[in-house]
Order: sequence, then structure tokens, then C-alpha cells
Amino acid sequence: RKSLPRCRRINRMLSNESAPPPAFSRSNSQASMDSTSMEDFWCEVESIKESSEDGSEEATLLEFKPADEGELEAEWLQDVGLSTLISGAEEEDGQALLSTLTRTQAAAVQKRYNTYTQTLRKKNKHTVRDVRDIFGTNDSSPTFETVPVSPVPSNGIQLPGQKPVWKSVSSKSCLDCGLDKGSPSVTEELSYEVSFSESITVLPKTQERPKNQRFKKEDSALPKFIVRKSRFGLTEVGDLSPEDMKKIRYLSLIELTAFYDALGVELKRNRAERVRGRENGLFGVPLTILLENDQKKVPGIKVPLIFQKLLLKLEETGLETEGILRVPGSASRVKNLHQELEAKFYEDTFDWDQVRNNDAAGLLKMFIRELPSPLFTLEYLPAFIMLVEKISKIKLQLQALHLLIMLLPEANRDTAKAFLQFLKKVVANEGKNKMNLWNVSMIVAPNLFIYKGKRANQQEMQAAATTAHIVRLLIRYQDILWTVPCFLISQVRKMNEAAMNNSKRQLMFDKGVRKLLRRKTMERERPERPEGAVTFPPYLQSDIPEGVVRVYAPLHSKVSMAIQLNSQTKAKDILARFHCENSRGSSQHMRGQIQSLHEIGGNIGQHCLDPDAYMLDVYRANPQAEWVIKPKAS
Repeated sequence: RKSLPRCRRINRMLSNESAPPPAFSRSNSQASMDSTSMEDFWCEVESIKESSEDGSEEATLLEFKPADEGELEAEWLQDVGLSTLISGAEEEDGQALLSTLTRTQAAAVQKRYNTYTQTLRKKNKHTVRDVRDIFGTNDSSPTFETVPVSPVPSNGIQLPGQKPVWKSVSSKSCLDCGLDKGSPSVTEELSYEVSFSESITVLPKTQERPKNQRFKKEDSALPKFIVRKSRFGLTEVGDLSPEDMKKIRYLSLIELTAFYDALGVELKRNRAERVRGRENGLFGVPLTILLENDQKKVPGIKVPLIFQKLLLKLEETGLETEGILRVPGSASRVKNLHQELEAKFYEDTFDWDQVRNNDAAGLLKMFIRELPSPLFTLEYLPAFIMLVEKISKIKLQLQALHLLIMLLPEANRDTAKAFLQFLKKVVANEGKNKMNLWNVSMIVAPNLFIYKGKRANQQEMQAAATTAHIVRLLIRYQDILWTVPCFLISQVRKMNEAAMNNSKRQLMFDKGVRKLLRRKTMERERPERPEGAVTFPPYLQSDIPEGVVRVYAPLHSKVSMAIQLNSQTKAKDILARFHCENSRGSSQHMRGQIQSLHEIGGNIGQHCLDPDAYMLDVYRANPQAEWVIKPKAS
């Protein structure tokens, strides 16, 4: 490798006392392996720098704008969906959100709102709402001490006389292909039933702020986690409607802030003036623009076509290539391929057979670096770094990382998921490609976290092991990270219920509506419907006894069926019954599709149910929902 001697000089310079790299917990026998891994990181940084200097990558710098604390807090309130606190308007969505917050979450909102109002008063901008008008407190300077709360079922409703039943789901499913070798026999439990910020209040805060963070690079240093699977099952990111995922993002930022507050860690965010990237082409184009262009060709696509094609090329021919991702391709070939792709990709005339595996890996990393905004967003890059530098326990790091993933815009989250799934396959082929989890993490980290490779200053260099540790957490626990915590789903249900109740109250107090209803009632000369009565769609308008649901399957020959639920009925049992009833009448195409049971309406937008979800529990959580069998969105 041409630049290898220079990489070694960089590595030696970073080993001096003037710029010490992060310390590693290692034995003498591991010293050479650690040195090699760190060398991989700095060689990758040098490679990024060289490709930017020779003009093969375009520079898109972001100018950081100074902001006072009040402006930052105002942005935070807007980002969590509480702009009503700034404008003073009585918006239903903001009121519904406030009504669902836990004590630690409410304290986080109060703290930011107090800072915002105090700053405004100093500037004498305008009158601001008193915190007592928002939270109903007697003191405008509330205390923020949190207390543990008892677990709340994921439906947000306490069912009398019923204890939750848990099913263990091992994160080993992320690592079935050898990543779990030598892992510790002791497992740790993750629970999604109680908000993370509430559950950590029983821990001494002094344990969560180490002065000298040390990492162990061995795979066995990462614990094995068991996820509690409740009677409502698990929900993946794509299982909820876009409207409900927007609320998940609001709640995730509030919960992340409360989580960091409870640990005594400052949640830092970048504030930058965003520079628009290119509006056409492949490289250097914002993900949202790429997807808009690609969806004209392939409706419903969630990951850019060029990114998918690069991943497919590497998965088909490059997973067993020794040193894949680490060994660079030819700089001149990569530059020529880049230009040829820009000209021919959308015309379907590009010859993929000419692309060597290492060159394809170089193009893949170039695509990530060339994004106008980092894949994990410029705004929250400091939060990713802080979760490792200020939090020592991997379990707490994983919880913070989980919330950060929930915060990502949809395009970033879907693209990151596809990338991490590919990296997992690379590590699974370690025996042939010689790339273990730590090697892959070291190579990928600078492409994700040293933005554009431009300002690789000493602080960023010292964060080398920190960013690599983040990447290996992302790879190792990705199946956990793309699961929506059920306490957030519970809060979304409460938000939707509060919004519906507000709408009902507004209608009841509308005099014109009341007069119209009274006149219609007199004309029909029949008893008035009870307040709160539910109007079902035509196929559900028959009287339905308690515990009986009518399931609708529009794509089957038998389109609906009434099913009596019991405490053991699961979603997969209903699917099996429909499959049995329709096995003869359904088309061959229909039989090949994977069908899922969906909960639609009521206190949720749309929710694709886990096959292991117990239907009676879900029904009681949302009795006004409709139940529809249809293909799961890919």
C-alpha cells in the first residue's frame, strides 16, 4: 500500500505524550493487534484525506453559527413538537404530548423551557408564558429530582389482575454467524416497559461518569443482552405509520434529554447553517433528494438505488475478499468509476462486471462521506461521542444509542440499517476476509464520524477508539436498535387518545353542532345515541360481543371473519386460520406474499403486529381499532 509508511508515522506521532490516543485495556499479547487496528484507522483517515485533496471528492463545508442558550433551547422545544410553548398558541398536539410525559421527561421539558424564558426576560423580547400555566405547578422553578416508577404495560392501560408474561429474545440473532464466539456466559436484561430515564434513577450517578474510559477490543468484551418481549410483542421501526413515527421522534428527543440529565451528562448538539447539496446525480446529493428521484423509477423505495447496488455488488462477490473495506482500490480507477456512474447509472448502461471488489468498497465509503449531511446527522454527532466518553456501562450506552437511532430522519435511518446489515455480513465472513468486528469498526468509523475528513484535528484523532466503539455497538446490537421501545408506543397511544378527546370536547362545545344534532334527533324521532358510541365501518356494524374481533382480509377470497379471542390467541393464530380458510381460493401470487395482521385506527395510526402478540391484550388496549390482514410494507 502506497501510503502505508506515512500511516505508520501518523500512528507513531499519536503515540507520543503530546497527543496520547485513548488508552486500551490489553495484555502484552494483544499489543500488536491493537497497534494494527489503530493503524487501520489512521490509514483510512489518510486515504480519505488523499481522495479529497486529489479532487475525487467534492467539498461541502458547513458554517457553524454561534447561538446563545436561549436560541438552543427554543430549537429544542421546536424539535420535540412543543413550538406551542414558544408561540403561546393553544395547539392540541402540544397539549396531548405534554399530557403523556413521565416525571423525568416533564422535568427535562421544564428545565429547557425555564432556560428559554429566563433568556427572553433578560433580553426583554416579549412576555412569555409562566411555567405554572403549562405544568400546573405552584413554583415556577421546579425541582428535577426523579423517582423510580413502577412498570407500565406497553399499551398504557393497567389490566386488572393480570401480570405481564415475558418471552426472552436474545440479541445473539444479530450475531448468528460467529460474532458471539467467546462471549461472556452472563447475560444482561433489557426492558422496554419503563422509560430509560426513569429506570436509571436508582443507580449512583458517580458510576456513569468515568474519568478515564478504557475499551477492550475483543468481541467477548461486549455483553449478551436479553430483551423482554411482552404480550404485545416487539415493534420494528417500519411497523408504525409515518405519523406515529413522527411522534416517536418527538418523544425520543425528550427521553434522550431526560436520560442524559439523569446521568448528569450534557446533551450537546451541533447548530449549523446547512448547505444544500446537488439536486441531481448520485454522489453529494441529499438522501431525501436521491429518494425522490429514485421513487419516480421504483415507487416506495426506502434506500437509494445506487447505495443498494453497491451493497449488492459487494454481497455477491466481495464478502470473502481478504481485507475488504480495509485494502483500498486504485484511486484513479475509483475516480473514473465515479464519473462513469454519474453518467450511466440511471440509463442502465453501466457495466458492473468491470468493478473490482475493493473499488466497489471505495465507492461505497465515498458515497457515505460525500453526503451533504452525515448519515447520523451533523446535529447529533456530539451526542454519539458523549454517550461513550461520559457513560461507562455498555447497557446505558446502548440505551442512549437506541434513542439516537429513533431520532434519525427516516431516510437516514433506513440507509443506515441497510449499511449495518451489510457490515454484519462482512464480519460473519471473518474466516475468509480476515475482517473481525473491531477491524470493520475501525475502518468504518472515520467515514461516519470524521465528517468529510476535513478537520481531523487532535480532538477528533483522540476520539478514534470512541467512534470505533460506537460502530461496533451499532453492528453488534443492530436488531435491538431498530426495535421501537414499547414505552414510547404507549405514549403515542396516549397522545392519540388525548388528541381525540380534545376533538370530542371541541365538538361538544360547538353550539352550531349541538343545535344541528338536536334538530336531527327530533326529526328522526328516535332515542339519541349514547355519548361516546363508536361508529364501525359497514363490515363491522353488526353487534360484536366482548372479546370477538372481526378481521378483514381484502386480498383473500374470504374477506372477513369474526374470531373469538382468548388469553392465548396470538396474531399468528389468526393468520393461520385465514390461510387455512383461503388456501384453495387464493391466487398463486397471493400465496407467495407474506401476510401480516395490522391494527388500524383507534389510538394508533397503523401498527403491523408481531406474530407473537397476544390479541386479547392488544384488543383491550385499543378496542376501537380495525383489524386488517395485508402484506407487510418492505
